Amino acid sequence: MLTDIITQGWSGMTTKEYKNYKGLKTEGLRDHMTNLELALNTLAEATTTEISKVNKPQTLRQNRKVAARGGTIVGNTRKEIEVSIGRRVVSSLNAKEIRELPKE
Repeated sequence: MLTDIITQGWSGMTTKEYKNYKGLKTEGLRDHMTNLELALNTLAEATTTEISKVNKPQTLRQNRKVAARGGTIVGNTRKEIEVSIGRRVVSSLNAKEIRELPKE
């Protein structure tokens, strides 16, 4: 549940929606993320962990708030990156399609 909150915060989708967006059924989502998606996901998890260390949430409700805050911070970063690169960061490409992209 907390992973879904974090993922929703940074990517705009729950993990289930994200897997569907990439056309995945039983495969792991992380294995099919682009480098930037994976970096943002890891940053969101690390940010949430650090916020949790400071706030020391005791209840599920408090943990949900911390997860949402960590995801939102990285979601704002994602939006800034998208403005800078002129395209969306969250991609429907899966690992097979990423490997098939021509090298630049």
